[in-house]
Amino acid sequence: MNDLNDRLLAAHRVYDQPALVALYTEAAAAADEPDAKGFYLTQAYVYALELGHPDAPVLRADLIRMGRETPL
Repeated sequence: MNDLNDRLLAAHRVYDQPALVALYTEAAAAADEPDAKGFYLTQAYVYALELGHPDAPVLRADLIRMGRETPL
């Protein structure tokens, strides 16, 4: 996870939103604990919403399945 953490920090430094969506999604997939997975997915979703990223609905659906978001 160190390489991923380094890439996340680098993307934050330059505010590369598309990279942040992808990297937080990657971190969620690699997370072993539900709380960590939920945190990373939430971060990916927030950046996806800000960007109008096409993955936003998929990320939201994942959060709903996890019980961390409510369906409309």
